[in-house]
Parts: sequence; C-alpha cells; structure tokens
Amino acid sequence: MQRIAVLSDIHGNLVALDACLADLAAQGGSDAIVVAGDLCFGGPRPKKVLQRLEEVGAQCVRGNTDRYLAETDDAQFEAAETARLAWTRKQIGEKWRAWLRELPFSLRIGDEGDELLVVHANPTTDDEHIWPDADEETLERLMGSETAKTIAFGHLHIPYVRHWRGRLLVDVASAGLPKDGDPRACYVLFTQRLGGWEVKHRRVAFDVKKVATQLADCGVPGSAELIATLRRHRYRRLKGYIP
Repeated sequence: MQRIAVLSDIHGNLVALDACLADLAAQGGSDAIVVAGDLCFGGPRPKKVLQRLEEVGAQCVRGNTDRYLAETDDAQFEAAETARLAWTRKQIGEKWRAWLRELPFSLRIGDEGDELLVVHANPTTDDEHIWPDADEETLERLMGSETAKTIAFGHLHIPYVRHWRGRLLVDVASAGLPKDGDPRACYVLFTQRLGGWEVKHRRVAFDVKKVATQLADCGVPGSAELIATLRRHRYRRLKGYIP
C-alpha cells in the first residue's frame, strides 16, 4: 500500500506550490510526489518552481507548456505568447530547458491490474482537455487502448472524479492557477487500497495578492493579463456556470 501526492499545472506559482507542499506535510506526507506537467510557464517564479520540485524529489511528466518551452518553433503562437515564452526560457536557462525536454509523457505507479497512470491532459495527447461531461466518442478516442484502472491528469484546472467503463478518471486540477471558481490551489492524495485507489482532493489557500504583486514586478510580458486570469480563477466562457 502506498500514498501518492499528484499535483499539476503549477505554472510558475511558487507561493501556491509551497502552500500545497506544507499542506501535504501536515497530512503526513506521501511516499512520492508526482507532478502532471505545466510546471513553470505563465508565472512569476519559473526557475524557483523547478528548483523546489527538484529539492523535494518530485517525479514529473511533461505538459504542453513544458513542451513549448523546450522546443524552438514558436510560429504557432501569437506575439504576446511568444514574448512570454522567450522571457520564461531566459529565466530558467538552458539547463532547465534540457531537463524539460527529457521529461516523460506519462508515469505509471503500482502493479498491472491496479495501476495509477499519471499524464498531463489525457493518455493520448498533452493538449486536449477531458471535460467532466466529455461524450463517449471523445473518451474512446482519448483513452485509446489504455488499460490502467485509475488515470490522473490535469490541464483543465478543474477538479473532478468520473467513473467510465471500469476506470476512474481523476482531474487533479491546478496547484498554481485554479479555474473552477475557487481561488484555492488543488492537489490530490491517492492512497492504494485493496480493490483500487482512494482519491482525496485537497484545497489549499495561498496568498493570491502576493502572487499578483510578483507578476507585476517580475518583468514577464503581459503581466496584466496573467494577473486578471489569476484573480478571476475561472474560465471566461464558463462564467455563467461557475460562480
């Protein structure tokens, strides 16, 4: 039996990450810390987040923004995003870019038949959301032939648990940039039990004002937009559904 803490989508928010780590310690810790990608882009402390994850021995998978930082082709992005990528690359340096490049797409924990799979967005791609109400066709396409009984992911920044065809789909949400209407960071404790993995979402308050000040002062391009996203803590298009 083991207990695994899974975080995701820290997005360079060291304040929120440290709050989650402190909460984890208060819960008695875990046998491993796994981070499901999007580690450092879009926040005021990208390098310090990577250093903190190294300090605590976290195992990480690569998210789509980690891939963007590791790559060199920015033609797909608008000017504001390209500038933000350049700033973040400069902040983290070539050593950490190379480290991001080598991160795996997924991690598997446990024995076959009772396996916990950790990915960023879904088992097939790193950039397509699994919404809580995804239809059968979408889930069939994104799950592919995946056999893991429990699948943990982030990318969407919205926490939920869904049973689908004998599998447990767990969105661990965001440890740095919540978007479900709740300003608190989120991570999940997975505890291995006889018959499967027990899931417990943890919500952790952090100093949003401090992070906003860091964003304003750090020099990241488009800081006003980033601050607005942080303070809104929800998707614009879901404002009528998420209070």
